[in-house]
Amino acid sequence: MLMSSLLIGFGPRARWGLVVAILTALAVPLVGGSVDVAAVVLVGGAAAALAAAGPIEPAEAPVPIVTQASIMLPEVLDAIAEPVLIVGDGRIAAANRAARDALGQHIVGEDPRLAIRHPAAADLISAGNAGEAVELAGLGGIDQRWEMRMGETADARRIVHLRDRTAQHAAERMRVDFVANASHELRTPLASILGFVETLQHEAGEDPPTRGRFLKIMGDEAARMQRLVGDLISLSRIEADKHRPPSGTIDLAPLVTEVAAELRRTRDGRGSDLVTSVDPLLPPVVGDRPQLSQLLHNLMGNALKYGRAGTPVDVSLARDGAAGVRLTVADQGEGIAAEHLPRLTERFYRVDAGRSRSVGGTGLGLAICKHIVERHRGRLRIASRVGEGTTVTVTLPVAPPAALS
Repeated sequence: MLMSSLLIGFGPRARWGLVVAILTALAVPLVGGSVDVAAVVLVGGAAAALAAAGPIEPAEAPVPIVTQASIMLPEVLDAIAEPVLIVGDGRIAAANRAARDALGQHIVGEDPRLAIRHPAAADLISAGNAGEAVELAGLGGIDQRWEMRMGETADARRIVHLRDRTAQHAAERMRVDFVANASHELRTPLASILGFVETLQHEAGEDPPTRGRFLKIMGDEAARMQRLVGDLISLSRIEADKHRPPSGTIDLAPLVTEVAAELRRTRDGRGSDLVTSVDPLLPPVVGDRPQLSQLLHNLMGNALKYGRAGTPVDVSLARDGAAGVRLTVADQGEGIAAEHLPRLTERFYRVDAGRSRSVGGTGLGLAICKHIVERHRGRLRIASRVGEGTTVTVTLPVAPPAALS
């Protein structure tokens, strides 16, 4: 402890020289020397060590933390997935990779109001109010939405942070459209039922033929509402399970035959137009039987509704390579124009709303099919030519051997 206290304040070379001098002085008595000789050796050795070491050099000054942060700033910014800009003296001092990809590789050094060409962004940057946020609609594309937030660094520079809100905006728009469409679809038959009830309560209730006709219409409208509510419940359940793949296995061939036989009995003669071609040796698929049954009912039912009466609806089930099973449902109806095809699986989207309602469609059938196929990790394709008909193809993966054991 004493030696450590003595050595504090000396440079490395001086400290080692002093250590050697002290050890030498301690050794002198051990070899027969006197204490006086040891003292002389200690003083001389210490003086020599200090002389050899020269003046004590000051320790190197540590690199300031601010300088270290400045060196690391580009790496830190590039690690952020969303666009971030550092603005100082009216110019963009730094921009991460995401910002350069979104706004252009040339933006460093530019006026930020020119790099982000949006009136709301220009106003917020000019005001410089840290902590505020604005929504930028149309930046980068007509359907894109961004949220821009302002922050401030310790040296009074501004931090501009852009967050892509396009997906959230689209989801909110879909939710609003869904509620509006569902409300409209339910309100229309409900208004019809209420109107006929009111009429039957007065003069029409005494006329048996009129009463019978009104009651039939009311029954049809109530059935339509029931189908719509049922489809809404089905869609909700399927969407809730879409991230959890099915765990069971199922043979599609007997299920296709079963659904086709059921539709032949219940389609008022139109079911006889169903023509099935099923490979009985197909391997099973991973699937949820009730959902796959609903998929088959919807696809075959749509083909029977919109195909021309007296023309066949061809349903085939065959192998699709080594890892898939392919279901094809083709009708010979009026067909669908190409511009409508990308939107057919949207909820409540109809090519001809009047015709769809007249044949009992709810506008949710293909949306349900899409979600069922997605949950089963399959693919859904729709091809159509005006005047020739529509073909829907579903490909589902074959169950792995482990699932069959």
